[in-house]
Amino acid sequence: MASMQSRVAAVTGANKGIGLAIVRNLALQYPKSPLNNGAPFLIYLTARSAERGAEAVDTLSKDPQLKKAKALAQDGGPTTIKFYELDISQTSSIQGFRDFLQKQHPEGIDIAINNAGIAMQGFDANVVQTTLQTNYYGTLEATQDLLPLIRQGGRLVNVSSMAGKLNKYSDEVRKAFLAAADSGDLNACTALMERFKTAAAEGREKEDGWPSAAYATSKAGETAFTKAIAVQEAKRNRGVLVNACCPGYVNTDMTRGGGTKTPDEGAQTPVMLALHEIGGRTGGFWQSEKEIEW
Repeated sequence: MASMQSRVAAVTGANKGIGLAIVRNLALQYPKSPLNNGAPFLIYLTARSAERGAEAVDTLSKDPQLKKAKALAQDGGPTTIKFYELDISQTSSIQGFRDFLQKQHPEGIDIAINNAGIAMQGFDANVVQTTLQTNYYGTLEATQDLLPLIRQGGRLVNVSSMAGKLNKYSDEVRKAFLAAADSGDLNACTALMERFKTAAAEGREKEDGWPSAAYATSKAGETAFTKAIAVQEAKRNRGVLVNACCPGYVNTDMTRGGGTKTPDEGAQTPVMLALHEIGGRTGGFWQSEKEIEW
């Protein structure tokens, strides 16, 4: 009898913090999830640094929770975790990962979780440019390159942020975001990011209806394009669910130790959206395991 095809997941920005916790919790929760059809589970943990990525895989191989649960293949469980070097700010790196997955898994993958992102201090044209390049353009490219690889009934989850909620914008900008997202117009989403970039470079972002906040605006853009792509994907009738979520205020390097949630607590919503029954909902913005208003 032919062996079952492995279930396959890819998680970006996964060498520490929420990303690492997402990988751990995927491994812990897979056995009792609807995705588990008795097949082994392969998770690609990706990060920019090969050294830090290898350390993360090693850390998980010794993780007490995973040991106790016998989650990993080395302990008789279904899950194997492998590292792949990926920098989502570089097109060539994203395309290299896509090509690798296509070659290794011609039958497709099941889950993509885009968690990679940066949060810089300060606000100027350079901070805006650098932040958008990773958080908006890089995540958009990764989404567009990985989504076609996801097979019928799979999931794509983008880890966005409550910082990207639309209550920080003028009424005109807020309506433009909603119109772009609801109509599935990716070009309109990107035009908004370009408009913010220009306004910030010219020092008139506030009078144009934007906050002086690169990270928050990049995450508003990420939520917008995730919703837009969900609208487009729904027309393909593949049953692939595309959602954005906020992990909450998590104690990580990104929050400089200021968060109130543990990384494991922050991982619960993205892992739920990737592995568990969510009633076929797509195009949502989620926090604390619930769909909320953007």
